[in-house]
Amino acid sequence: MTQSTDPAQLLTQLFQSGQEFMRQTTAPWASAFASGSSTESGAPSNPLSDIAEAQRRALESLTAFWSGGLLGGAQAVDDKRFAADAWAKDPRMDMVRRAYLSYSDFLRNSVESSAVDEKTKEQMRFGVRQFIDAMSPSNFLVTNPEAVQLAMETGGRSLTEGVALFMEDMAKGRVTMTDEKAFQVGKNLAVTPGAVVYENPLIQVIQYTPATAQVYERPIVMVPACINKFYILDLQPENSFVKHAVEQGYTVFMVSWRNVGSELGHLTWDDYLTQGIIAAIDVAREISGCERVNTLGFCVGGTLLASALGVLAANGEKKVESFTLLTTLLDFADVGEIGSLVSEQGVASKEATIGKGGLLKGKELSFVFSALRANDLIWQYVVNSYLKGKAPPAFDLLFWNSDSTNLPGPMFCWYIRNYYLENRLPQAGKTIQCGVPVDLSDIDIPGYLYASREDHIVPWTSAFASRRLLGGQTTFVLGASGHIAGVINGPVKNKRNYWADGFSNEDAESWLDTAKSVPGSWWPHWSEWLSRRSGSRVAASTRLGNDKYTVVEPAPGRYVIEPAE
Repeated sequence: MTQSTDPAQLLTQLFQSGQEFMRQTTAPWASAFASGSSTESGAPSNPLSDIAEAQRRALESLTAFWSGGLLGGAQAVDDKRFAADAWAKDPRMDMVRRAYLSYSDFLRNSVESSAVDEKTKEQMRFGVRQFIDAMSPSNFLVTNPEAVQLAMETGGRSLTEGVALFMEDMAKGRVTMTDEKAFQVGKNLAVTPGAVVYENPLIQVIQYTPATAQVYERPIVMVPACINKFYILDLQPENSFVKHAVEQGYTVFMVSWRNVGSELGHLTWDDYLTQGIIAAIDVAREISGCERVNTLGFCVGGTLLASALGVLAANGEKKVESFTLLTTLLDFADVGEIGSLVSEQGVASKEATIGKGGLLKGKELSFVFSALRANDLIWQYVVNSYLKGKAPPAFDLLFWNSDSTNLPGPMFCWYIRNYYLENRLPQAGKTIQCGVPVDLSDIDIPGYLYASREDHIVPWTSAFASRRLLGGQTTFVLGASGHIAGVINGPVKNKRNYWADGFSNEDAESWLDTAKSVPGSWWPHWSEWLSRRSGSRVAASTRLGNDKYTVVEPAPGRYVIEPAE
């Protein structure tokens, strides 16, 4: 293949070559299925025999291609898609696997050797990987020996059940990743006792019922990501971050973002700061009687929180004693692979369509994040559900992940341009928010920064970079695992580990080299840090809210159960 220096042409060449490869691979199967479902004698055929025959003819037609030097020697592959013995026992399937892996390497290497800038190369890597992942032989019935064997063993029942699961997902418009009937918000998720004590069109504020006779006098306001529902922090009792905090004697207030509909499609980033975070802080201050409260933000909730703290600092308002940022970006110089999806052209297109009003649909965002880990979050469910007829098991994290949330167009467009595309937040005064220039170095209160080592959405080194931007003393902790599983790692099961007490404030790798590895959950470490900033212990109140902020409804409130449009 002659390599072009133009990235668009190169991608076209790569995909055309890949499509030709897949055409050679699938044409015999396609013609076999197109030939009808009857034998030459006119008698009905056995669908399983047809599959096997189509597979045999396809493999025979590709023998010359495979023996032409593409495969080379034996390949040792650590790939769970091909981990079953069936791939190795059947030499034909082993050849299919090898052909696919070899061609995948060829496509990836072609991208790496292309003469384009790094930004373009990142975009090409993403596009090529989507193609490679989608074309895996494990994703197709006739080239998945596990699925074929299961169909034969069950007399075709697995295929029938797979079709039924496929039709259910077609009606939903998405791939199901968990048994969604196993969970219900307010029944077995988000069940920590409490009540909504304030609401406006954008948020509800939940105050949780004390679980101890005495509580710390200074409460904590939690700000979850607005691109998902708040109950990631209050899943089932054994892994609820909220329940753990309440049991440690903290009075917890939670922001529950509205799943906005078209009537709120005009809301801006500033609205999320004023009507959302600052409003919740004021509610907690007035109910608790404390001049200053502690705060916590998760993911983009942390970015919103830091922005709000910058606004308060610019206005000379001292309403917050400390802040915790969980897997949060403030410096967007390196945002990992998601950065390959952000371009001037793409942002301008969104601004033109929804920038002055409208919605970014939750399903659109959900698909983008799933595409970052397509094999784990898309294709394995396609294979298990549609090809093998196995409904996914119950998993609370994936139920939450599928519970998508809409965002107002103006808010999203401002965020994606000023932060992801132009990285203005680290530059003092380069963003005007709520009418004032924001400088993160003005935030001179203690901060607890948590990152996950295998996070593919917020690279941990980028989360570490927040330390040089903030004006106060920061404590950095690095947990094992990824963006969600690293955070939601309660002490009950004593899983994983975390790193703490590294020496460097400037260099992430130097910090890790000197940090101590501690087994188990990071939650107790955080709780001990927070206790020193929460005042003395006082008798817990038996009342939620106060005369001004009366109970609206029991937790978790109605905003969290509103579905996306």
